Amino acid sequence: MAHTKYGTSMRRALRREAPSTIGLLVDEQDFAAMRRYRTFTFDDHAVYLQQVEGLLKSFAAQGMHATVALFDPEDYAEFCAESGLDPDAPASRSRFTAEVAGAGATVRYSGQPLDELIPLLVTRSVRRATWEYATLLLADLGECADCGQDVGRAAFDRASHLLMRLLETAGEGTHHLVCSTPTDGEQLLAVLHTERDPKGPAGLEASQGAEFATVLAVAVALETRGGVVLRTSTPGAPDRVHGWRLTAGSLLPLTAGEVFSAYCTDADTGEPIAPESGVEYRAGFDIGADAPEAHH
Repeated sequence: MAHTKYGTSMRRALRREAPSTIGLLVDEQDFAAMRRYRTFTFDDHAVYLQQVEGLLKSFAAQGMHATVALFDPEDYAEFCAESGLDPDAPASRSRFTAEVAGAGATVRYSGQPLDELIPLLVTRSVRRATWEYATLLLADLGECADCGQDVGRAAFDRASHLLMRLLETAGEGTHHLVCSTPTDGEQLLAVLHTERDPKGPAGLEASQGAEFATVLAVAVALETRGGVVLRTSTPGAPDRVHGWRLTAGSLLPLTAGEVFSAYCTDADTGEPIAPESGVEYRAGFDIGADAPEAHH
């Protein structure tokens, strides 16, 4: 009996140290798609979300580390078909969740309500999907017919150089950068947040930097109408917005009027948007980036 109790106690201790991941169905449409499976027993999305939040709270109360991943029913069905798994089985859903979490598009639960966690999770998942799509685009470009250089690798190196020069010349403050570029049927968008104080370089999260540079590299490689907008905030001063267009592997400054037009136009409808108060729309500045060594 003592041995059994000791074993149970050990398993409980190990359970507290084992991380947990929940695959979350964030909207009604995805929830409805999963209801076709007999083993998925929930029939009300609101109740389902309440139960998920209760489970997360119980993990936190036990001192357990928990993360949430986005559960996409279409991706799940494809995963089961490719893996030879029965989609109508809890073990298959658990395995899929582990695969999604392994890709890195998760949010750590730290006690925040789901209505705060879900938008962050969706944003992180979209960022991850954009990065994967852009990476595949670069990989498919192959080698330059003239010099044999890997075009995607060269474009990424160039984009990384442009990003570093932009951050170095932006000065101190809290910086919000957006890079957008069109591809066939897709408008790729990357966002980067960074801060810089007078004593050192800008603090840059490696994953965000790689995602941003990859989208910028697509614009470099495909010579699309890519652009970058920088918004800088400093204490006691209006926010400043600058902009650049990507041309032949270089970021060329926009005029103040072009920055205003780009920032104050709805990208979907083309309709004007009222400018924000307390924001200055300024021309882009020279980032001091060397010209590309070669044009592919």
